[in-house]
Amino acid sequence: MNGKAVLEGTLIFIGLAELFQILGGNNSTGTLRLMSPYASDPGLVFFVNGNPVNGVSGPLRGAEAVYSLFGWNEGRFEFIQEKVQVDRVIKNSRMEIVLDALRMLDDGAIQRLGAPSLESVPTEKQKGGSKGKGSRLPVVKGGMVDYLCIVDEEEYRDGRVVVKEGGHGKWIWVVLEGTVTVTKNTPKGSVTLARLGEGSYLGSFTSLLFQDMVRTATATAEGDTRLGLLDTQRLAEEFRVLPGTLRTLLVSLDRRMKAMTDRAVECYMKTPPMKLPKGCEVLVPAGSTREEAFVVEAGEAYLIGQGDKEAFPLMILKKDDAFGNFPRIDMGHEPRNAFVKAPKGTKVKRLDLGEMEEAFDQLSTTMRGMIVNVSTCISLTTRLAYIFNKDK
Repeated sequence: MNGKAVLEGTLIFIGLAELFQILGGNNSTGTLRLMSPYASDPGLVFFVNGNPVNGVSGPLRGAEAVYSLFGWNEGRFEFIQEKVQVDRVIKNSRMEIVLDALRMLDDGAIQRLGAPSLESVPTEKQKGGSKGKGSRLPVVKGGMVDYLCIVDEEEYRDGRVVVKEGGHGKWIWVVLEGTVTVTKNTPKGSVTLARLGEGSYLGSFTSLLFQDMVRTATATAEGDTRLGLLDTQRLAEEFRVLPGTLRTLLVSLDRRMKAMTDRAVECYMKTPPMKLPKGCEVLVPAGSTREEAFVVEAGEAYLIGQGDKEAFPLMILKKDDAFGNFPRIDMGHEPRNAFVKAPKGTKVKRLDLGEMEEAFDQLSTTMRGMIVNVSTCISLTTRLAYIFNKDK
């Protein structure tokens, strides 16, 4: 390894799930090295732009190796920041890996290596989860917080509601300390969709348009929590001067988040599956490596996930919704884990990814953090939809 260790510590106090969030929130590229007194060889996880791409654990390789490392409860870790020259064999995003690994630990599918640690102690079961079994959700964490964008700090005691579903407001917060639980009401009771930790954001890009906003979920403090209230006027000005392609994408991310939340609730409620019209053609094939993106100008398109045995309809893309292979943005959707189809008559326009990437490099720390946060939450909510759909 030719790079330098930029993060190191003990697995007793920082588990692999939290490490994944730290590295993901900072778009880190390099090698995570785990050393355990109970293993003869170190475990390795290779990251590119915050996502795991390969792993090694004894004779295991790829995703199987990475999952096994979640059972390591004792030892040390170090993250070496360096260029990674390994094949990308892991298709799932970091949040999908974390959620699946925690469920596998609960189910006993991953062998625990070492004495029980803080990471292995079950947390309170999430209300409305998958009937208790494997319902523990990882805490979504973000990257570095820009305190220059914070105009006030607010403290919330355990159980206090920050945002109530159905309420109005356009405020945006960043979690400074503690955890916020996001839930949505259903006829079967409240279902937990996410747990947001330090560096995560409460709010949406649509808030920056200063339109009337209806909150689509309830956010509640889990333990004593400190939030930073963001300067939305400053963020709105940054948003206003962005190229149209990037503004289109960010607002579309909000709609995709809401659509996936609704889809997860539908799967939880066991509503009939989404019906696709006949005669659709593929616009973005699964596994495509072509960096191209589009926006729907007229008609509808369909985002379809890759299930274990069959295709899994995820959402309908409507006018002004963006789709495709977006550089630096990983929602756990197309093209690696989903594809896009549309019936004849649907009109789409190609987006200028070069312009989008150039603008992305100029974004503030806060705006970039919001993009990573909503993308991670979309990935997590999508995985929950799969889980709820299987739990019949």
